[in-house]
Amino acid sequence: MIQQKNFLLITGSCPPITANSKIVVFGGTGLVGSAILKKLVEKGYKNILATYNKTNPEKIYLQITDYRGKIIFIQVDLLSQQAVADFFKKYKPEYVFLAAAKVGGILANNIYRADFIYENLQIQNNVIYNAYKYGIKKLLFLGSSCIYPKDCPQPIKEDYLLTGELEYTNEPYAIAKIAGIKMCESFNLQYGTNFISVMPTNLYGPNDNFDLETSHVLPALLRKIYLGKCLEENNWEAIRKDLNKIPLEGIDGNASEEDILKKLERYGVSLEIQKSKSIIKIEIWGTGNPLREFLYVDDMADACIYIMEKVNFQDLVTQMSKMPNSKINEIRNTHINIGTGKDISIKDLAYLIKNIIGFKGEFYFNTSKPDGTLRKLLDVTKLHNLGWRHKIDLEEGIKKVYKWYIK
Repeated sequence: MIQQKNFLLITGSCPPITANSKIVVFGGTGLVGSAILKKLVEKGYKNILATYNKTNPEKIYLQITDYRGKIIFIQVDLLSQQAVADFFKKYKPEYVFLAAAKVGGILANNIYRADFIYENLQIQNNVIYNAYKYGIKKLLFLGSSCIYPKDCPQPIKEDYLLTGELEYTNEPYAIAKIAGIKMCESFNLQYGTNFISVMPTNLYGPNDNFDLETSHVLPALLRKIYLGKCLEENNWEAIRKDLNKIPLEGIDGNASEEDILKKLERYGVSLEIQKSKSIIKIEIWGTGNPLREFLYVDDMADACIYIMEKVNFQDLVTQMSKMPNSKINEIRNTHINIGTGKDISIKDLAYLIKNIIGFKGEFYFNTSKPDGTLRKLLDVTKLHNLGWRHKIDLEEGIKKVYKWYIK
């Protein structure tokens, strides 16, 4: 043990990661996990494992094709304590990125409340505990900005955790992520591990979830507006291709035009006839007034690898101990916000995507639907003080993900 600025701390540091270090990315086919894999390969890391679980086989095939010979993909049931323990025992990873999670937007979080809290707690408990048990050198746990109170002062500092009531619609997911933060922190303090938690803002990019039932706001808007554009251009070939990739409740590109239109209308993409003219309307939940911050996933991956390479738990405690309100012998809120420090209203986001895609139709803001938290802007001062800033602004990022999506 070492004494530092009146904080009792078990070391929480390790030798630097190297090109040959054995790295595992749990959740390697998800939005963040796939971006981390891409960035690791680009940076020259050579000993990379990636896990997946019950994922679209076509998606896995594409990942393996992209990274053939550079990444080993392994199917692991992260809900099974035994399966996770067997993985650590067999493969002996040194560095862990825990990007696996059950995620979704307002609708999914509100409907599948039990699934969200159970599955996320189970994944975290299994991976974090076995990372400690098998002596890994460093772990990076990915949380979410929804951990903060719904009426949080803005911008949101790390110290605001557990200072108020959570947003109801995603409370189960948020509680699971808070438990993950506290688990990492507690293992560091009791056992000297080097587990770091990062809290990203809203992420978007390639490999995002574009299923309109479970997706977050940006990919949902992008897909709906793209489908709206296809409708106004009478481009049924593109619509059928889109639905073959991601069906809507069993409706794919082989369905009749009538069935497709009915299903699109159910998800907020409707064709209306006004004065003998076809008008395409896109429904957007809520007033459009809530403000959200968005980070392109390649920037998120870059931040994660930067922290894995350069930041230890001990560094975070040292930084915290210099704060004017720090309390003797209380180490908490050592997690790191990751974001841009900039936000945009949902309404302005919709019009930005509309302009990028070239959609000419109308928006309908359904105020009978929930807005969610009115503002969520992260304070990224701690991250900036650690030496990292985002590189890709929102308009550039949306252009990138739209180009990827239509391909």
